Amino acid sequence: MGRTSTVSSKGQITIPQEIRTRLGLKEGDRVEFVIEDDKTILRPERSEENPFEAWVGAFPAFKNREEISAWISEMRDEDPEEK
Repeated sequence: MGRTSTVSSKGQITIPQEIRTRLGLKEGDRVEFVIEDDKTILRPERSEENPFEAWVGAFPAFKNREEISAWISEMRDEDPEEK
């Protein structure tokens, strides 16, 4: 399953379409090269930022599954006793 590309005089390569699709890469995306032992790995650049950080505290804290179910029922305007 080897895929090849040629390095240009500017050190550029073209990532084959199959690989771009597999990695979910699109125009403008950044990639990183990670060296592990004798391998170099190409992967989408990972942000140091936690994408879920903005949602911390958005929902109330629950003690158990029953509290979660009651909250969901309340949000749906249901009576939790009817279940």
